[in-house]
Amino acid sequence: MLKFELSRRLAQCAAALLLVGSAAVQAFPTKPVRIIIGFPPGGGIDIVARMIQPKLSEGLGQPVVVENRPGANGVLGMDAAAKSAPDGHTIFLGTLGNFSVNPALYPSLPFNVDKQFMPLTQLASVSFILYTNPNVPAKTVPELVAFAKASPNPLTFSSSGSGGLPHLSGELFAAVNGIKMTHIPYKGSAPSISDVMSGQVHMTFEAAAAGIQHVKSGRLRALAATGGKRLDFMPELPTIAESVPGFKVVNWYGMAVPAGTPRDVVNRLHAEVAKVLAMPEIKEKMLAIGTDPIASTPEEFAQFLKAETLQWGKVVREANIKPD
Repeated sequence: MLKFELSRRLAQCAAALLLVGSAAVQAFPTKPVRIIIGFPPGGGIDIVARMIQPKLSEGLGQPVVVENRPGANGVLGMDAAAKSAPDGHTIFLGTLGNFSVNPALYPSLPFNVDKQFMPLTQLASVSFILYTNPNVPAKTVPELVAFAKASPNPLTFSSSGSGGLPHLSGELFAAVNGIKMTHIPYKGSAPSISDVMSGQVHMTFEAAAAGIQHVKSGRLRALAATGGKRLDFMPELPTIAESVPGFKVVNWYGMAVPAGTPRDVVNRLHAEVAKVLAMPEIKEKMLAIGTDPIASTPEEFAQFLKAETLQWGKVVREANIKPD
């Protein structure tokens, strides 16, 4: 009889805990949800975050706030997210550089990407464009390479920060074409592009979303796309690979939450993000700026992260790239 009573009470306790857990998930979120970005406003990743922000807020039933924390190539923002409460109310939205390059670039990060983050989803793959100042006397990639070889001084290229994909794209472009270029790092895409437009820098490699509006206004020139195929929204723009065989660079954006976030909460966040990315109006807006929505599962993103980190870590080490 005693054993039966003990078993009954244990079963009641277990049921009560399940109800509490279920109620907690149903209550989530209980306050505004932050999306932390490690770059200033105006860049491609910031544009995409603000594009999905209103619909994500509707789905979650709470305000969604985009919080820009620029500095150290995204390290400051990622550190803030890593140290946030693991309750689902903080999401880090980062780039390939944040997740897969920085661990090799910075030997003593204040956080461990593998141990302090739970992958949520690969949000999108992102087309880059080689932009130049309109006064650069080159309208094609071969003309740009010829101009660089004839110039008495190295051409300059800007980036959103040392070790990020815009930086690595420029280093790769110089290496495969046998030219010398000087890297000028900035704290974000917006100031990087601004100095290309003003003529302080010759060129940059950046997300289509960050510069395409300036191409339309005549303040930037788009020479080529960095991906393996032409852009759907700009089919007249060639790829770099068409004149430089084998050249291919594709960026991506991904979301992660602090390690320890309850799995049910992770599932809810993923479901809401995937729902937003599947909306026709959101897909259309993203594709129009060279950004392909993905919405992979947490497990798929985790595997993808491992492969990307191995690949780009090797590039950083072999090229001996250091933070400026």
